[in-house]
Amino acid sequence: MYYWYKFFTYLFYPFAPIYLFFRRIRKKEDTIRYKEKLSKINLERGEGFLVWFHVASVGEAMSILPLIESCQKEKKIDKILITSITFSSGKILENRFKNNDKISHQFLPFDITLFINKFLNHWKPNLSIFIDSEIWPNLILKISKRKIPLLLINARITKKTFNRWRFAMSFSKKIFEKFNLCIASNIESENFLKILGSKNVKNYGNLKYTSIKKTLKKELNINFLNEIKNRKIWCAASTHPAEEIFCANTHLKIKESYKNVLTIIIPRHIDRIKKITEELLKLNTNVVLSSELDKVNSKTDIILVNSYGEATKFYNISKNVFLGKSLLESLIRDSGQNPIEPARLGCKIYHGPYVSNFTEIYNHLEKLGISKKINNPLELSLSIVEEFKNEKPKNHEIIEKIENYGENILNNVITEIKKYI
Repeated sequence: MYYWYKFFTYLFYPFAPIYLFFRRIRKKEDTIRYKEKLSKINLERGEGFLVWFHVASVGEAMSILPLIESCQKEKKIDKILITSITFSSGKILENRFKNNDKISHQFLPFDITLFINKFLNHWKPNLSIFIDSEIWPNLILKISKRKIPLLLINARITKKTFNRWRFAMSFSKKIFEKFNLCIASNIESENFLKILGSKNVKNYGNLKYTSIKKTLKKELNINFLNEIKNRKIWCAASTHPAEEIFCANTHLKIKESYKNVLTIIIPRHIDRIKKITEELLKLNTNVVLSSELDKVNSKTDIILVNSYGEATKFYNISKNVFLGKSLLESLIRDSGQNPIEPARLGCKIYHGPYVSNFTEIYNHLEKLGISKKINNPLELSLSIVEEFKNEKPKNHEIIEKIENYGENILNNVITEIKKYI
């Protein structure tokens, strides 16, 4: 199986620039930095011990920030490299660390031997750490051949992914046995990793329970906060097609009880903003984009977030959060979005019936009394209205429990990483 994988990556090699060209046209790649995916690197490595973290997208990028913060303070580490794949994660990480001499970000090259060799020859990492479910066979085998310690942190193997790997068990063992350590994010992933060939598997819990504390006033304009201070606010995040209309209908239902309700919608993919706006306007709702918060007034119904990495600051002003990708039966095998981030901030979590990717997390949050399943706009509106009536402050006891749980996970993961430094 690996022979065929390697063969097809060789075939893809001459077409890689063409593929990226079309992605740039569709605005799915950085217009300048896309060349990093062809292993054209303009950054200096520097001297000393280099730790390399690799993430796929925004969620994984945010989950490792506490780890990055810890490694930044470690005197034995001279350089930290973060690689990612998605355009959005690149923008967030580049902006966050652009003034930090110790931390660099670049896009991961395609998993083609020529690109991988150039990448590893340039950066020469002393420790490689992959996050979540990032498995790139050529890259992993090259790392192992160079005897660079390789860790898989917060590993998440879904049943769908497991079944794909199990179909080629000899191939999976060839890959997964190369990890020096796998730290699973849940019990299911722990069991799957062992079956797939990982030899050193541990499970401390999901790293996304950890967080870096943020100051609200530094993130949202004080004028905007003053404008909405008397509004009843709720948020719908990671929404997919059809879910925005669901949330707009929920807004209209809530408005029957609370005229001053303000709904914040954060689509999973912001390239749909124009279409979503058109759909919301058809419902006679007053819509303002998050890039134009100065236009928000008492008549604003919905704030539509049109940039990535904005979720946390809107969770901070919302006591109730609906998480998308949970109402679409068509996505039942790959459904749900991670609810940990808003839960950490003390928000009540609502979701549809389809959350297969995060069943264990939702079960945990349900036991804490902060998640609830809903099926239609009426159910969601009634639940949120009930919360508005109670006017309870954020549940600090639950926040404290989650923070303590997350801190324990983080400390255990850091202890394991330090064994390889």
